[in-house]
Amino acid sequence: MRFSTAIVRVPGLSYADGLTTSAEGRPDIGRARAQHADYCKALRACGVQVTQLPADERFPDGTFVEDTAVIAERVAIITRPGAASREGEVPAVAAALRQFRPALEQIESPGSVDGGDICQAEEHFFIGISARTNQDGAAQLAAILARHGYTASLVDIRAHRSLLHLKSGITYLGERRFVIARDAPRPAGLAPYELIEVDTAEAYAANGIRVNDFVLVAAGFPRLAARLDELGYAVRCLEVSEFRKMDGGLSCLSLRF
Repeated sequence: MRFSTAIVRVPGLSYADGLTTSAEGRPDIGRARAQHADYCKALRACGVQVTQLPADERFPDGTFVEDTAVIAERVAIITRPGAASREGEVPAVAAALRQFRPALEQIESPGSVDGGDICQAEEHFFIGISARTNQDGAAQLAAILARHGYTASLVDIRAHRSLLHLKSGITYLGERRFVIARDAPRPAGLAPYELIEVDTAEAYAANGIRVNDFVLVAAGFPRLAARLDELGYAVRCLEVSEFRKMDGGLSCLSLRF
């Protein structure tokens, strides 16, 4: 699937007050905004038009827009984030998305879904059950996807405490190939795919994104970058230290479609 558009949101001055379990320290807002600008520049270099939403100081986690929607070729779904403090992020993202996808489906209470728990591999979706995505939300999402001709399977990651979301530990590269952290769960249905295992020291780098002809990965993880280069991918390494401090990664920072 090739992407033409991405929606992002600039980190606000309140960004450091967001939710995190990380012990990496408090993020630097100026550095976070510089890294976000470089991220947007990289998306544009991959051939993507970027729609940038302004910061909203009411929602410190708002820069992690991926959690607010799930977008596929035949359907776009507005989620209901699992953290109550994040529900207010959704309307602005939905309004921006309607400019491109006027007909939106919706996850309803008591279901909760964070987009970071949803990993699409062609026509199939792996749906993580986590602290943010519950069984009801996962069932709603699977039913919506089925109506639009997709298949889905559930992956319970709640015992994997190092993973906030499913995609914290897994990235689909296309060509029936995944990057996966060594300690991440192996969902049923992975047998047909090639797995590029990331060792524990570089586990954070398992969250990346394939954007058209490029693979974007976190900077500072040379073994994974070298392996992807050997496989023939055009790799771009981006500094995301200030997003790691808030449990975020490369996929979290945009909605791509």
